[in-house]
Amino acid sequence: MIFDEYAIKSLIRPVPGFPKEGVTFRDITPLFQSPKALRMVADSLIQRYIDSPVTHIGAIDARGFLLGSVLAYELNRPLILFRKAGKLPADTLSASYATEYGEATLEMHRDALSGGEQVLLLDDLIATGGTFLAAATLVRQGGGEVYEAAAIIDLPDLGGSQQMQDAGIPTYTLCAFAESER
Repeated sequence: MIFDEYAIKSLIRPVPGFPKEGVTFRDITPLFQSPKALRMVADSLIQRYIDSPVTHIGAIDARGFLLGSVLAYELNRPLILFRKAGKLPADTLSASYATEYGEATLEMHRDALSGGEQVLLLDDLIATGGTFLAAATLVRQGGGEVYEAAAIIDLPDLGGSQQMQDAGIPTYTLCAFAESER
């Protein structure tokens, strides 16, 4: 299936003023309601990583879980969950970070990595980059390396992908939205 960026972008719903005034939330729910679009997104990411040295898929809470589990299954790689504080039941590593809306903490099970792994981080979008940077910190604490950070959407006006690249984390997204785009 050929990737169609226009079709994907047309299924991402802008929600102005959510979760607070001045923010336009990019809702991927309509994209996941289209089997054809979901397959296009998943197949594009699978093809990108099928011959890569990625050893683990790192899915970021919560929308990253949707694609992360599909990629882990299709690429036959272990899935690591990066969750909000207090959601994982066993011993965890944690990293705090700033969000567009305040402060948050991300956690990963301490035994998720043993050293030397190449982790692909996945989420729905790259905004300020804080969540991805926190996940990368956890990967490094666990002894692994971030192979790449991937998302469906980049919001380049918020500077996250640039900040991540400056931190030595390669990024990949399927589409981008300028702040002014509706």
